[in-house]
Amino acid sequence: MNKLQAMEVFVQVVDAGGFTRAADNMKLPKATVSTLVQSLEASLAVKLLNRTTRHVSVTADGAAYYERCLRILSDVREAEESLSRTRLSPSGRLRVDAPTGLASEVIVPALPDFFSRYPDIQLELGCSDRPVDLIEEGVDCAVRGGALGDSSLIARRVGILHFITGAAPSYLARYGRPTHPNDLLRHRCVNYFSARTGKIYDWDFTREGERVQVALPGHVALNDSNAYIAAGVAGLGIVQMANFMMEPMINDGHFESILDDWISDPLPIHVVYPQNRHLSAKVRVFVEWVAELFSNHPGMRLQKSAARAPSLEVAI
Repeated sequence: MNKLQAMEVFVQVVDAGGFTRAADNMKLPKATVSTLVQSLEASLAVKLLNRTTRHVSVTADGAAYYERCLRILSDVREAEESLSRTRLSPSGRLRVDAPTGLASEVIVPALPDFFSRYPDIQLELGCSDRPVDLIEEGVDCAVRGGALGDSSLIARRVGILHFITGAAPSYLARYGRPTHPNDLLRHRCVNYFSARTGKIYDWDFTREGERVQVALPGHVALNDSNAYIAAGVAGLGIVQMANFMMEPMINDGHFESILDDWISDPLPIHVVYPQNRHLSAKVRVFVEWVAELFSNHPGMRLQKSAARAPSLEVAI
């Protein structure tokens, strides 16, 4: 038995909550994963996991051993990378998840630069507006916009999203142009709802100390950025989108901006990753690359007052 491999498999089983998901994440046969854990238990003469047909849980001894395994595996990886960092570029599979709009409009067009720097990384980029479970789905890190609520993750702030309110020319020709946020109550708006909770997001506006936050009427609500854009272009209602998505479409004539003297609350952008994982070289270089990419993007760079934020990593 390869003891380090068995320890790594055991950690994966605990994190994933079962043998099948752990095997999928590690791209190993389920029988191999089960055999390695059984061999590890036999060598230790300790039961690490309680198994039923539907559930796997950690014993008290297993929980203590799990914490030691995390530290040992982290030390081994750090030692290996410290020796190879000066002569080898980061390599291997890197699984990342990002919101659809950010991925298609900002990250993917810049990937030639990433691969010119790190040609030995095999990137798997999941594009979805659905917040993924990093541990369960085997994701190394994720780019997320907005408030963060998962206390098991480390978050690094890398940018900020600003928003523009607008509508298709066909909509404005039919329904007119609002001049105050309260006018939106008499309009049709395309709403966006959380893929996780189903909650429809309110719209907020601020101007010279006046603040307006409203739940707006709409005939359609969506939870995918591509569908949201399509609804706005079709004239289904007024939309509110990040400026990096809206500005090119204003320039192309698909939208006209409205309420230009009102500011909507910006949202922070973070890269998140599990706090019980050693930050491998490939994850580290991707995080640094994304931070640099966003810092050079006029629509997402952090304000001077938050200039130190990209260097901070905090548990959330």
